[in-house]
Amino acid sequence: MRSTNGGALRHVLTHLLTPLLMCVGMGLAYLGAFAHPEPHRLPVAVVGSGTGTQVLAQTIGDKAGDRLAVRTVADREEAVRQLKDQKIFGAYVPGKRSPELLTASAGSDTTAVAVQKVFQPVAARQGAPLKVTDVVPPAEGDPTGQGIFFLLVALSIGSYASVAVIGGAGAVLPMRLRIVLAGAMSLVVSVIGAAFAGPVFHLVDQGLPGLWAMAWVYCAGVLLVGTGLHTFLKRWTTLGVMVLFVMLNFTSAGGVYRPELQNGFFAALHSFWNGAGFLEGVRSLVYFDHAGLGGHVWTLALWLLAGVVAVGAAWATEARRARPAAPVAPAAAADAAEEEMEEAVGV
Repeated sequence: MRSTNGGALRHVLTHLLTPLLMCVGMGLAYLGAFAHPEPHRLPVAVVGSGTGTQVLAQTIGDKAGDRLAVRTVADREEAVRQLKDQKIFGAYVPGKRSPELLTASAGSDTTAVAVQKVFQPVAARQGAPLKVTDVVPPAEGDPTGQGIFFLLVALSIGSYASVAVIGGAGAVLPMRLRIVLAGAMSLVVSVIGAAFAGPVFHLVDQGLPGLWAMAWVYCAGVLLVGTGLHTFLKRWTTLGVMVLFVMLNFTSAGGVYRPELQNGFFAALHSFWNGAGFLEGVRSLVYFDHAGLGGHVWTLALWLLAGVVAVGAAWATEARRARPAAPVAPAAAADAAEEEMEEAVGV
């Protein structure tokens, strides 16, 4: 009995390593990404063409140091255009009586707030209240602009949790059937996401078909990458997909802080990670007149291609491993699958 208990205890302790690694990974990722947000070369503009405008822009830039990248634009119309192209994230229009700050909070509410904190003291030194004009506000159903990020979270959970089921309970199925299941689940999850974004919560007022298409490509990429990795990682697949699609994904997506407010590591991930591709792609489609949309779609497509490569490599590896073997008792196979899926619940 003592020997049996000792073996069971070692088994439990071995499996407790996974949640401990999740705890460490989540702490490092989330605190590393969100604990100390501050601007890094945040692009802003001062509107005007005279010497006074140049001096004001130079003064703001000198005081801000590396936190801001200050430029001048000729007029208000050009400032609005650059805001809609996301070349700048705030534009200050000087005025003796009513200085104005132009922002585009649909791109990031936290960035808009950071820009206001920069220019409020400038207006205060002029002895005038600062008028803030949001030239690209979010939809009424998503007043903070955070809804699309939480939609990304829902899509991700539906996708990588499905990986645990397909890889665990579906491990006895041929790879081609697992690929079909992954494709079907990506479609179902993306349809649920589109329903949340549209008729359920009204997160977007337009572009819902495009949002759904990007959601499908995103979910398919996650599911195919995870399904392929399962062949190689086995019970460590849950931890692997959490690293890829939670720890590094949510923190670099730009939903809480844009890369201009993050450190270099997460800012770099934002340029090619799939969550950022979906989030910025939806923002571009819905709010910013498709500015940069092609690049974000390519990001999603490349992750989908990575998923195709992953399942292709897994298929080839399983074919090489296939050998005549003694049949596995159904009860033992079921226990192994259940154990693996129980680990996934820790997500």
